[in-house]
Amino acid sequence: MEPVSINHTYEQERLRQSNQQANSRSKAQKQRGRVNPQPTAKCADTGRIHGSERGMERMFKTATDHGFSSKRYSIDRRLNHQKLRLSLYSITEVKMKVFILTLFLRLSLAQHDPHTKHGRTSIVHLFEWRWADIAQECERYLAPNGFGGVQISPPSESILLTNPWRPWWERYQPISYNLCSRSGSEQELRDMITRCNNVGVNIYVDAVINHMCGTSGGEGTHSSCGTYFNANKRDFPSVPYSSLDFNDDKCKTGSGNIENYNDIYQVRDCRLVSLLDLALEKDYVRGKAAEYMNALIDMGVAGFRVDACKHMWPEDLEAVCSRLHNLNTSWFPSGSKPFIFQEVIDLGGEAITASEYYGTGRVTEFKYGAKLGTVIRKWHGEKMAYLRNWGEGWGFMPADKAVVFVDNHDNQRGHGAGGGSIITFWDPRIYKMAMGFMLAHPYGVTRVMSSFRWNRDIVDGKVMSPPAAEISDSSFLQTRTTGWDLLSHPDGSTKPVPINPDTTCGDGWVCEHRWRQIRNMVIFRNVVNGQPFSNWWDNGSNQVAFGRGNRGFIIFNNDDWPLDMTLNTSLPGGTYCDVISGQREGSRCSGKQVTVGGDGRAHFRISNTDEDPFFAINADSKL
Repeated sequence: MEPVSINHTYEQERLRQSNQQANSRSKAQKQRGRVNPQPTAKCADTGRIHGSERGMERMFKTATDHGFSSKRYSIDRRLNHQKLRLSLYSITEVKMKVFILTLFLRLSLAQHDPHTKHGRTSIVHLFEWRWADIAQECERYLAPNGFGGVQISPPSESILLTNPWRPWWERYQPISYNLCSRSGSEQELRDMITRCNNVGVNIYVDAVINHMCGTSGGEGTHSSCGTYFNANKRDFPSVPYSSLDFNDDKCKTGSGNIENYNDIYQVRDCRLVSLLDLALEKDYVRGKAAEYMNALIDMGVAGFRVDACKHMWPEDLEAVCSRLHNLNTSWFPSGSKPFIFQEVIDLGGEAITASEYYGTGRVTEFKYGAKLGTVIRKWHGEKMAYLRNWGEGWGFMPADKAVVFVDNHDNQRGHGAGGGSIITFWDPRIYKMAMGFMLAHPYGVTRVMSSFRWNRDIVDGKVMSPPAAEISDSSFLQTRTTGWDLLSHPDGSTKPVPINPDTTCGDGWVCEHRWRQIRNMVIFRNVVNGQPFSNWWDNGSNQVAFGRGNRGFIIFNNDDWPLDMTLNTSLPGGTYCDVISGQREGSRCSGKQVTVGGDGRAHFRISNTDEDPFFAINADSKL
């Protein structure tokens, strides 16, 4: 049967999110310079209990009611003797509750740990790469250059869309939890996970468990594994899911879709742009989602980026994650929990906040790229000098809860959270500066984007698929109007990633992670890991510098005039290679160099016309 196209995609959600930034800009500027308290989850008006927060409240209250305290257990001797007595049963009950609370807290904290190895700190998102290419990249490039892990595209079976032709978002419309996709077969996936783990590079799966395909997905076998499904009847026999496993009867909107983002029931019980919303409050559905994730854990993945978390009740998501296996002991210490980071778009102004999801794992901090882009672009009077208290001082979530990025696969196309302020590879000079700042600064777990190009004649790149294999059928070419789809086989198979002699990528793959400046800043972050943010300097405008203890120092010139300053780096005396213009190669520098005196001070000159107007040194770049 001819595949039925789904015209309503995540893009409508992302476009709506991007408009929020303009509405909150004035308020954000007034608040700058002081730490904003994080909002707490308030669920009294929802009629539902958030297990992670309400559960802890109940446990603490029970312990306190029985005379326990987080600091000590005391008995008020002034009370009547009878009131001093607690039955053995009551004491046992309290101890059990405290034990459960401790276990819960340990589980929560464990799921915040990315388990990166060998002092590595950053994740790279190899967006839409084939499994075979990822395996090679782990061995030949990522491990030797200090990358800690890879976020991969959803590996589950998805619908195949032909109008538009094979867009990237079809991967976010599951048909089953079978492990065959445009990136490769289950065996190729398993091989990739093993090979990456063997060289110390973790794999994090983009898991889609909130929904299945869209309501207009039709009936047939137009899926990446050829599995039969019937979206009209909510029938997905390969899982299996039936009409009993969806939220259609709970949603109260006329369309069945989310119509009001300030109504938390709609956001979590109705369909996100027509995608069939799974009833994760049901034990059976929770079990199927966990079964899928556990199969991947047993293969050796280190964790999950969980898609569309705002559209799931936190306690439902928590219930799924509580069923997950420990990580595979072939590569991880016994008892290690999978790393969980949750996609929650929270730019402010909605009823649902990112803080509601802290108990389950880390959360994507979308404000990070949106605000940093505004500053680097110098929009609305913003200056890099204002970045002195970057992070929580800008109203971001706590650093130990955040996964941060300059851009991601959604907002780099101009329709995701952050809108036009988001900086991407299309603006390479300022993109490298933004990436340099992120990788040098200690806030959050950092994720690097690795993209493919799209035809910018297509509005916002909205219908772009990954680079696909070339064909010679001219009649077929004439039917395709979506950029790289002009080079696709009828089956939409994805091209391999070729590596050029200069180590960049070809055939439409951008591979920002292979740019010298970004690669070397990934290494910089590893070298300075655990060192404090120090030695901040700015000129009151867009020339700034800061250090990371006595292990690294970075300086930027984003002004329209030269920088010429002597600054305290706190590094030991000696000659250091700049890792932006080059790197240390044996006993010489391939780019610029600077001499640090015995007092830790060094003189820097950066022209505002330099290709890369920033300079970075670290302990490992010393000659």
